[in-house]
Order: sequence, then structure tokens, then C-alpha cells
Amino acid sequence: MGDPTRRTIVTTLAERPRSVGELADELPVSRPAVSQHLKVLKDAGLVDETAAGTRRIYRLNPAGVAALRDQLDLFWDRALSGFQDAAERDRPAVPDQHEEQS
Repeated sequence: MGDPTRRTIVTTLAERPRSVGELADELPVSRPAVSQHLKVLKDAGLVDETAAGTRRIYRLNPAGVAALRDQLDLFWDRALSGFQDAAERDRPAVPDQHEEQS
């Protein structure tokens, strides 16, 4: 998902399944390049393909996308928790209002 073309392919396939030709028509890369990106996405479990005559139709794999989302959620939970820990550790101590009034 680090490659912008792969992100665009995933976004496009989220709308509806497409063939390599349809994807290539919407991207500034060649059909062979789209096929290579689809292979990477398929190997990662994010995309499935089915035969439709001589064409291959690609669609998102819901299980693969769910696994990716779980990983991203875990990443963000850890990052936000780390940020919260750092912010609380570096926060200056605030005097108790009751102590100041004495």
C-alpha cells in the first residue's frame, strides 16, 4: 500500500470490480504495470480475481482488507497511546487549587 498506484487501484476497486484494461484506462501506467501492481496486491491478499471469458476481473478481497484495517487500527492505537504517554510525562505539574488558597 506504500505505492501511490496501488493505493489508486485499491480505491478504484472499492467502487466496483474491474479488468486490467479498465484499470489501465484510469491510470497513467501501462497494462503490464497494472498487472504487476495487481500481482503484488493479490499476493498480499487484498485483491481477488475471477475469470470472465478471456478477461480477468479483479475485486477487493474483504478478508484481506479487514486484516489490513486491523493492522492499521493496531498501529494507530499504539501511536496514540505513545503520544498520550509522552504528553502526560512531559506535562508540568499543576498545583492543587486548595493548596494555593491556604
